[in-house]
Amino acid sequence: MAVFVVTWNLNRERTNYDQARRAFVTHLERHTNRADSGLESVRWISTSWTAEQLYSDLAQKLDKNDRIFISKLRSGDYTGFLDQATIDWLLPKV
Repeated sequence: MAVFVVTWNLNRERTNYDQARRAFVTHLERHTNRADSGLESVRWISTSWTAEQLYSDLAQKLDKNDRIFISKLRSGDYTGFLDQATIDWLLPKV
């Protein structure tokens, strides 16, 4: 299993932004994941998939003008400030 950080930005100009965001997050939540209260459009996903497979899955709920970035975390090669619960979820997985 690997942990990927996923960050996205949906186009707020669309008329159905709230519905599209809910649909994207619901789709994302099919994966084992963790959100942090201070980062609205960021999730950590634990999966055996590759970044490309994860992108292909999540991109199903994006429009062409939305943005998404997925990167695999490496053990000991990250830093920052997160909720303690997020850190507690990440540490045993990375």
